[in-house]
Amino acid sequence: MTAIVKEAGHEVLVVDDSRVMRKAARRVLEGLGFGVREAEDGEKALEACREAMPDLVLLDWNMPVLDGIGFLRAARAEHGPERPVVMLCTTENTPERIMQALEAGAQEYVMKPYDAEILGGKLAQLGLLQDAA
Repeated sequence: MTAIVKEAGHEVLVVDDSRVMRKAARRVLEGLGFGVREAEDGEKALEACREAMPDLVLLDWNMPVLDGIGFLRAARAEHGPERPVVMLCTTENTPERIMQALEAGAQEYVMKPYDAEILGGKLAQLGLLQDAA
């Protein structure tokens, strides 16, 4: 899949307690032309959003301190329903968990493990990428 960032300067905040997962996501996102910041838990992610609102938060569900759903609820209460755009990225795959994430305010949901093609497709659905045709 060949894609380009829709607008220059899009930034993604990758939130995951696994340094390996953050590094893998960074590699994929930077390869697609995004700027990337990282946070290791939901509390640090809230602080990062307060400092500079990202275009997208790629959010893990299961983390210490403040989990993904806790971050989502806090971010929506503080910043409203649309910003930041949040894509939950997790191994939680039951319909109940997916509905819980969407009801808490996630705009998209991707299962781990993912690759550049899967993530790129989700980013295109969110309007953050367009085909380079």
